[in-house]
Amino acid sequence: MDSAALAEVEADRPDVVLLVGGTDGGNAEVLLANAEVIASSRLAVPMVVAGNVEVRAEVVALLKAGRKPVLATANVLPSIGQLDPRPAREAIREVFVRHVIGGKHLSQDSGFASMVRAATPDAVLAGVELLADGSGRVPGAGDVVVVDIGGATTDVYSVVTPDPEESTLHREVVEVMWRNRTVEGDLGVRWNATAVVEAALAERLIDAEEAAELHDAAALRAANPGYVAEDASGQSNDVRLATLCLTIALRRHARPALSGEVRHAGKDLRSVTLVVGSGGVLRHAFPEAATSVLSHAVSDHSGGWKMPEGARTAVDVSYVLAAAGLLSDDHPESAARLLQVELSLASNLRRS
Repeated sequence: MDSAALAEVEADRPDVVLLVGGTDGGNAEVLLANAEVIASSRLAVPMVVAGNVEVRAEVVALLKAGRKPVLATANVLPSIGQLDPRPAREAIREVFVRHVIGGKHLSQDSGFASMVRAATPDAVLAGVELLADGSGRVPGAGDVVVVDIGGATTDVYSVVTPDPEESTLHREVVEVMWRNRTVEGDLGVRWNATAVVEAALAERLIDAEEAAELHDAAALRAANPGYVAEDASGQSNDVRLATLCLTIALRRHARPALSGEVRHAGKDLRSVTLVVGSGGVLRHAFPEAATSVLSHAVSDHSGGWKMPEGARTAVDVSYVLAAAGLLSDDHPESAARLLQVELSLASNLRRS
């Protein structure tokens, strides 16, 4: 990390910095060097250290000498091919509640920190895991994908059973996360509606003629995120944008990706038995329109990636996944039943 990189981080004005590097017992030079640079920086925000545990104490000492708030936790990459993000996520949540929400006095309630159980995306992922696995007398749905279409971003959550052979080969430096979430920061049906049209054209989901037709509708939504379609034409455009958004997000979730010098394997979604749609554009659409969006995306196999084959679909009309995720720690069976009822899956779930 050089001075230009540090200046870029400082300009971003982060609320929390996550410092990682090296497997346990592996490379330590980069982590130590970066800790030294950050220790002498103007950054005065909490630091979460989740790198090589063999130099963790030294990294913490460097940061504390620079008067930085520090919380150390387990390595996110303890060994080649093994990714363990949960401790880092929990640490980030803790420092965010303590230093960001509390430090900026965003809540005057002294007990507020104890009320925060999870960040919303983590709660949703917990709900998706519960939906897939079931609990007690409530059977799970099997492999599940949830796509949450927002105005600015689209989140994809998946819980997939790994192929036994693939899961033991560890061809990648970082293994495939069989239970994870990806965020498409350029896909949304309001603020990023024009980007959806551009991405759909690049994916060859639409041609130039349709892109031109959709552009005005997308631009209207991007300029006025509070826009609510009241006529058939506006509603039809919402459905089309949602279909493209969901299809592209699923493709990206499944296909291989290159991050720096590390190539991440694509995720095999062929075994997925249930695809759940979420987000206001689906919750407030006519049921047949929401079903059409999901069915179209699930039937997309022209991209060449390992997409769901014959999966059932449902819409999280009540936005229940996050609530079930929060409930799952203390009352997992009740939370699983809540999902079963609200997603109308009782007669179709896989029996254990």
